[in-house]
Amino acid sequence: MVRNGDEERGRLLDGHPDDPIDESTQTNLLPMDELSDDSSPPTPRFIQDQGSYRYMKWVPVPVQKTSKAVLRWIKGPDVPQVHIIQPLFPFIQEVPIRLLDKHVPKRKHRILLLVTFYFLWVLTFALVMHGGNNATEIEGWGKPGSIGCGNTYWVPGNRCGLNGNDCRPFSGSGFAFRCPANCAGQWVWNPRAVGDLEISYQPLVIGGPSDDDETPIYRSDSFICSAAIHAGVIDNTVGGCGVVSLVGYHTHFQNSSRNGIDSIPFDSNFPSSFTFHNKVTCVAKDARWELLFVSLTFTVLLSLFTTSPGVFFFSIFIGLFFHVGLASDPPLTGDIASLISNLLGKLLPATFCAYVMYEHMGVRRILDGLTAQIEKTVLWLGGCWLGSLTNYTFERWIPIQRLNGHDLKQQPGAITALIIIIVVLFFIVIKQIYFFQREGRLVQYLGIYGIFLGGILISLLLPGLSLRIHHYILALLLLPGTSMQTRPSLLYQGILIGFFINGIARWGFDPVLQTPYALQGDAQQDSKLPHIVPPTIQLGENISSIKFSWLPPPEPYDGISVLVNDVERFRGYTDEGFASDKHFVWTKDPRANEPEYFRFAYMEGTQSMDYTRAGIWNADGSWTEMKGGPSKIKSRSLDGEKMTR
Repeated sequence: MVRNGDEERGRLLDGHPDDPIDESTQTNLLPMDELSDDSSPPTPRFIQDQGSYRYMKWVPVPVQKTSKAVLRWIKGPDVPQVHIIQPLFPFIQEVPIRLLDKHVPKRKHRILLLVTFYFLWVLTFALVMHGGNNATEIEGWGKPGSIGCGNTYWVPGNRCGLNGNDCRPFSGSGFAFRCPANCAGQWVWNPRAVGDLEISYQPLVIGGPSDDDETPIYRSDSFICSAAIHAGVIDNTVGGCGVVSLVGYHTHFQNSSRNGIDSIPFDSNFPSSFTFHNKVTCVAKDARWELLFVSLTFTVLLSLFTTSPGVFFFSIFIGLFFHVGLASDPPLTGDIASLISNLLGKLLPATFCAYVMYEHMGVRRILDGLTAQIEKTVLWLGGCWLGSLTNYTFERWIPIQRLNGHDLKQQPGAITALIIIIVVLFFIVIKQIYFFQREGRLVQYLGIYGIFLGGILISLLLPGLSLRIHHYILALLLLPGTSMQTRPSLLYQGILIGFFINGIARWGFDPVLQTPYALQGDAQQDSKLPHIVPPTIQLGENISSIKFSWLPPPEPYDGISVLVNDVERFRGYTDEGFASDKHFVWTKDPRANEPEYFRFAYMEGTQSMDYTRAGIWNADGSWTEMKGGPSKIKSRSLDGEKMTR
């Protein structure tokens, strides 16, 4: 059968790899055979291939072909496919827009309506917040004073001084207090030594009601608000008020599980303890849930009736910024005036960042021309609330508090959660890459993230500094990857904006690069530990004693601190005649029938280094050697922990 020329050429192109390449498929210009009278045969394909790869002869031809194919795919289609959300049920979703066009058609009337809306929002929020700040006076005690979730009578390590004198009085003192909501979430992040235990990832509540006495007694280094929740004085959901009093020396703090908090046992004595008054009439509650209803209502209305991307974004950003800072996750400050001052100081740089995000990081691109009002409200605004309330959402759902190797190993479920997060993020990134490729913008954004990655690698190599990815940094890094108008991107972008708002309103612009000391907090310093020789024990009927001795401290240390039952009982320095035969003697009444716990640390000036693990002088008079390595009790307080006087 005779074939025509086009059919024959198609057969040859599909039949053998060395068949000639049709030049009309390689250029947008007219084929050369239409402009020339040259009727010579076309150049075979293998010769054309050799010519095109003559500058990279060392790279195998298949690799070069694959690379060119990948590059062509990365560049995207010749005609970019810009994604635009087509509203589901547009007649329903566009009802708010039509109502506004019908009843408020003029621009000046819309501006007046918007200003009135803002005024009502601020007024309602202020009235509800003012009502929530009021508490009834307690007869004989006055108006309750607000304290934070981490307030204590006694701070850790040796900060209370020798024999705890800097934390006096130990008894005979009390005050009316008021706690915010959610204080059960105030945890000890780094392990804290309590007797021979090391406590972490739970509220620091030591003691409670005993089997013999329902009166709750707590060690004075317990979190007051968490202890009040454990005792049933206040409710974790709404907070509350009460009266706390110091009751001095106490022994055998019994643990129990009450109101969602597991208290910690301590089977020895402590010089200071506190309890709560039962017969107290006090009405006070945290208004954060009422304020959440107010802010949620106004933001939903604004989202449904606003089509301007600028009005929508900046109104939501500033509204949620103040909601987080004043209600849902306020920073640790004093009164309301100090809190507002703190937020106003952060607002200007935060607003500048918001402008950059809006104009240059994809926010305007995704919101511009969007008429799917309900989908915008559910996905973008819903995601933004989800990220802004991260202390109630992601921090509770994901068992990862700090992204470092130490915490990942210690916190239960952290490694599994991290693996799941990485897998989910991998699939999200793959999907977003596909969207960028279809829009022809993949090369640009690969370059942006290449710069980000280079900056991170350089930061990791800087000596003496550690990279820390805060909430707001995570949002800024990932936000450009959401700059296309798709439904998944609406959700992702809303969550990231919420992360930024929560991070800045709560913590501020913490530096990305921090020194190891700044990141250490109350964790161990990996300092040298004192070498303690086996003690000498003398047992008696009325009094027993234990004597410790040690070698002189090495440079640069100039002293030794000794904790007995987590209270500093000895502090000696070399310039006070400190010598190798210097010793410490502790006595006790053997009839007390309780163990005592001893820890030792070098001193450098007034700063104590790492303490040893606890050695135990048992109730029967025997000695249990301390295990190797440091305990995690420190002289600095936990984040958010304050001493109450």
